[in-house]
Amino acid sequence: MEAVIAFVLAYLVGSIDFGVIVPRAMGIDIYEHGSGNPGTSNVFRTVGKRAAALVLIGDLLKGVVAAALGALWLGEVAGFACGFAAVLGHVFPVWHRFRGGRGVATAIGAALWLAPPFGLVLAIGWGGVVAVTKTASVASIVAMVLYVPGFAVTGHRGASLWWAAATAVLVLARHASNIRRIVRRQERTVTQA
Repeated sequence: MEAVIAFVLAYLVGSIDFGVIVPRAMGIDIYEHGSGNPGTSNVFRTVGKRAAALVLIGDLLKGVVAAALGALWLGEVAGFACGFAAVLGHVFPVWHRFRGGRGVATAIGAALWLAPPFGLVLAIGWGGVVAVTKTASVASIVAMVLYVPGFAVTGHRGASLWWAAATAVLVLARHASNIRRIVRRQERTVTQA
């Protein structure tokens, strides 16, 4: 029962969508602008750098809080499960009519708690790929492809890796349309509207 409670709490934390809240505080309905996605990239294009930075930090912290909740309360596997729950909440937020973002920042946030050195490498690597390619989706896909191998290299095994795999698959599935546009060379950069 405790595991179910922890999972639900992590999902609810993940459902707090900073990509909706921050623009709304500025009088903007992010669903009506740009790609309509309540994610950091669309907030960057629509509202600007400061708002996007707040969204990114908030989404990272959701992953950290959820993974910490599970790990401190019930152990490592629960930390990974709660990280997944937070990403699920971000993707399908109960507070925002189940219309959420893609979940990569929240997944990286969970990694920052569960395997800090790997999480830090993942976060810096994500930023580096965005800086070079100017395409957040490419960075996100690379990060999720490395998600399970990175945890494995840092010593995690068994059910923890299964939860990590579920997280990576969910985030990659949310990037299906981005992948199609990348293949067609039609994907937007972070600066394109």
